[in-house]
Amino acid sequence: MISGAVALAATGAALADSDEAIRMPINEWTGQHITAHIAGTLLKKAGYNVEYVTAGAIPQFAAIAQGDLDLQPETWSNSVGAIYPKAIESGDIVIVGDLGLQPREGWMYPPYVEEMCPGLPSYEALYDCAQVFATPETFPEGRLITYPADWGTRSKDVMAQIDIPFNPVAGGSEGAMIAELKAAVASKQPILMMFWEPHWLHAEQDFNWIEFKERDEECQEETGQSREDACGFAQATIRKIVNKDFGEKWPGALKLIEDLSIDNDTQNELMLEIDNKGRALEEVVAEWIDANESTWNPWVESAKAAQE
Repeated sequence: MISGAVALAATGAALADSDEAIRMPINEWTGQHITAHIAGTLLKKAGYNVEYVTAGAIPQFAAIAQGDLDLQPETWSNSVGAIYPKAIESGDIVIVGDLGLQPREGWMYPPYVEEMCPGLPSYEALYDCAQVFATPETFPEGRLITYPADWGTRSKDVMAQIDIPFNPVAGGSEGAMIAELKAAVASKQPILMMFWEPHWLHAEQDFNWIEFKERDEECQEETGQSREDACGFAQATIRKIVNKDFGEKWPGALKLIEDLSIDNDTQNELMLEIDNKGRALEEVVAEWIDANESTWNPWVESAKAAQE
């Protein structure tokens, strides 16, 4: 991931809304940097001043609730801490809407594996073909590559409940996991790995996901699952949030953020350029802006129309 951006301010031709800078946090991962800079670029086109401020994913919520930061266009529900829900309840933080990203975490495999393990993508197929994924170290159990050890025990928690005949093996790092995936794909070897989306890897290679049973309520990873009734993993939501004064101070900007939408394909492709090809964030975002005026121009025009 690219490093946190240094705080900076860029001025535009401020219109009838407040000409104060809209302060937007920059977190620790590239996808959020992309979303923030797309939002910031479009806000500038609508005439607003924008300031990017480096902030941690958890500490940012206190700053937003207190009015020291104004807008977070990419808030992951699985990384919010204790302050966020209290600030939502009190009204100090306002949810504007969903960003449009469809995050997913779970067990992933290359599509050709379905020829080796009939019944996929259902998790129930794994009980009958665990040996397809076995190695000399795990035989007769299959090998499941999980997140690095310091990322938690989510896969182990699910596996223990559903009694699946696989041996969890922690990946050494994100880079090591990707290298192993690519090596398996190159040689058409079976592989099953805990992974996530959005991620630039999905812009480069197709993968399928193990499907679990759906529930009306949120899936609980630590309890309540069995071989017959496995829901797998809780899935995050990604929302746009502002502080309580945002709409009054910048009604046009609020309209733009309400309209702002980014999908997985867009973020995957832009992350591929930045994280995999080593291109500069600002260059990649500017390229997307130039190529997608028909997408974002209605958002900017609506923002201008909403300015008082």
